[in-house]
Amino acid sequence: MLHHISIRTADIHRAIAFYQLLGFAVSDRFSTGYTLACWLEGQQGRLELIQIPQPAPPPDAFGDEHYVGYYHLSFDLAETGQTLPQWLTALTAKLSQIGHNLQILLPPEQQMIGDRLYEVAFIADLDGLPIELIRPLPQHPNP
Repeated sequence: MLHHISIRTADIHRAIAFYQLLGFAVSDRFSTGYTLACWLEGQQGRLELIQIPQPAPPPDAFGDEHYVGYYHLSFDLAETGQTLPQWLTALTAKLSQIGHNLQILLPPEQQMIGDRLYEVAFIADLDGLPIELIRPLPQHPNP
């Protein structure tokens, strides 16, 4: 079982505000010995945020076709009852209220994964890390 995913951030307070908009809530705040950290919990699991003093820009995991390493988080939006465009419109409005713009890396599109059709989009968090949003589309029974 996955315990948590750890994300290094340039500004932990800004990152907390972003991930709260995705349905996470702070469960624990702590320090790692030299910096601020916290755990966020939500229906999608647990995230750990660690603030990095003097951060360097992250690699372009989404745009660099030669990048190797952790690629993205993926959140299943099946339970939201919204299409990806509707969900992104709502997120854009919420981000605007806290003074940030939504960076869309890949607008919503349909994609076959295995034998299932999904609605897929990619956004970036406020540090530029890619996040996949995925929603399975209803399956129609064969006649």
